Amino acid sequence: MVGELPLVQYVDRPGLLDLDWGHPQPATLPLAAWSAASAAALAEHGSSALAYGYEAGPGPLIRWLTERIGRTDARGATPAQTFITAGASHALELISQLLTRPGDLVLVDSPTYHLALRVLADRRVDIVAAPTDGAGIDPAATATLIATARRDGRRVPLLYLVPTFGNPTGSSLADDRRRALVTVARAAGLTIVEDDTYRELVFDGVAPASLWSLAEAGEVIRIGSFAKTVGPGLRLGWINAEPTIVEQLAGVGYVDSGGGVNHFVALVMAAFGASGAYDEGLTAARSRYAEHRDALVTALERELPDQPVPVPAGGWFVWYPLPASMRATELLAVAHRNGVSFLPGPRFHVDGRGEGHVRLAYSMLGPVELTEAARRLAGAVRELMERPAGIEPA
Repeated sequence: MVGELPLVQYVDRPGLLDLDWGHPQPATLPLAAWSAASAAALAEHGSSALAYGYEAGPGPLIRWLTERIGRTDARGATPAQTFITAGASHALELISQLLTRPGDLVLVDSPTYHLALRVLADRRVDIVAAPTDGAGIDPAATATLIATARRDGRRVPLLYLVPTFGNPTGSSLADDRRRALVTVARAAGLTIVEDDTYRELVFDGVAPASLWSLAEAGEVIRIGSFAKTVGPGLRLGWINAEPTIVEQLAGVGYVDSGGGVNHFVALVMAAFGASGAYDEGLTAARSRYAEHRDALVTALERELPDQPVPVPAGGWFVWYPLPASMRATELLAVAHRNGVSFLPGPRFHVDGRGEGHVRLAYSMLGPVELTEAARRLAGAVRELMERPAGIEPA
């Protein structure tokens, strides 16, 4: 219908296989199980399900969530250390509102989740990439950067990263780096904000212990989300932090005024988890996304055999390295003509780096489409490699 208002964020571009979007396949979302959980939550809680909620989140979800964290990570979380949010981005907004002020220097991993950079930029802070090497954030160099900034009179309140099956790289920070980074935070009085969104989407082996689990009180604030394990439309996640932080979050004006965040959805999530549907869906999701990953990786290896393909052990993304001297932003125009799209590497950096990589999301498209997308991408790469020097793409 002409003039119809949009319903969802994703807009289909006919003829284009989109590897841009970190979205789930719509057909895999648990419609029937969620409907049953909604009915169960209404039956159990009656009118309280549609009332104003408790500021930090309703007890049934916090109880289920803290019990689960105690089973799935090296350190649990108490109810007093748990705050329910409207997803991971909302959690980062709340934390940055609490810990930063305009003009602060905020450190981020590089590359990192590109939309987190926008959330942080809204706080009018200076965002700086922490030093990295081939193994991720370099803790010693990061400590030096913090000390230098503070000698120059700068506040450095937090460091944000996605250390487990990260967006965009799909990689995980090694255990020794995790421990060293927590030690740096302890010595510097810095808060690490750990975006742990992809922890449960592990395909190979087990997920590494979280930074939260390695830290002492106050050193790490952890963000979690149900967007990837259930559905992003829930707008539901959580924060693990020390009780003093949770109390401050609960006292934020609109949280206090609104009676918590997504009260009814949170109660449905508690019923969904208690019914066993969460575990059942997670098992299916791990199998499905591993199959997607394998389809994309296998096709890329076949189409461009001289180009190494990193194989993520979890998450939704392949951080694909381009042939030497090829620029991601230049390749994108050629790829669009070939019927495929991706996000170029510079989107995930704060300093213009990243032209040598592209992020390929394998969550939304099925194996057949991913295989075809790899073929089209390879065609674009070959076309650009064969173009005479000095000739710009149309």
